[in-house]
Amino acid sequence: MTGFGQAVSNIGEGTLSVEVKSLNSKFFDLSLRLPKKYSEKELELRNLIAEKLERGKVSLSIDFQTGLKQEIRQQYNETLFNSYFQELKKLADKVNAGYESLFQLALNSPDVVQSNGKEELDPAEWAHVLSLLTEALVKCEHFRSEEGKSLEIKLRSYLETIRLELLEVEKIDPTRIEKIRSRIKGNITEFFGNEGFDPNRLEQEIIFYIEKLDIHEERVRLKTHLDYFLKVMNEKQSNGKKLGFIAQEIGREINTIGSKANDAEMQQHVVMMKEELEKIKEQLNNVL
Repeated sequence: MTGFGQAVSNIGEGTLSVEVKSLNSKFFDLSLRLPKKYSEKELELRNLIAEKLERGKVSLSIDFQTGLKQEIRQQYNETLFNSYFQELKKLADKVNAGYESLFQLALNSPDVVQSNGKEELDPAEWAHVLSLLTEALVKCEHFRSEEGKSLEIKLRSYLETIRLELLEVEKIDPTRIEKIRSRIKGNITEFFGNEGFDPNRLEQEIIFYIEKLDIHEERVRLKTHLDYFLKVMNEKQSNGKKLGFIAQEIGREINTIGSKANDAEMQQHVVMMKEELEKIKEQLNNVL
């Protein structure tokens, strides 16, 4: 689900900013952008965010802006630099080359630039980072919750449309059966005339044929699935995948009704139900 959360705080002489973004995705996919000194905590961050957000294409950005006073974190071996530079000048003189690029070559030579050592992560600073991350995650979850409320309204609307279309199917069903019976009898009479067939046997065959087209069980199961979908949607825990499975069952019953309909008017209502179900499936990709 879509979400956004940000938390900013001053720490020492710098400013620490934590930003969490979440986009729709069926799975959990996390990308991190961290200062180098926090890289050792990447696994801890991944586990924390996965536990809170569960699903979505998530990006975490932690940015630390230092103040005006900054410690010099590199030193230069001046003696070694000068030795490299003088040697490079000798080589340049031998081939009558210019000195323009010699400074950069000497500076990039081995062991000229020396680091002051690995930057240690202060435990108090990391605790501050986790506090800001928690704040950003809470805001992101609130954002998702608000989106979820609007999504719930849409899902309920789609389900209600399916239920109304099913009621229309139920109204049509008795007349549909009678039309099928009359059509079969009419065709048989037209083909054989009033004689040449056993009316009792014909009635038995018609009943057998109509039983194959009966949709009573499918209608009952479809109602049950619609009610169960609403029940699961009202539960507190995350049930996005479960709702997806229920939507599949709803689709199975709608398809069976459509295959048995043998009636143009009923097929129109089946098409409407399928259209609403596709909307539900599309939105369920955004549900946790």
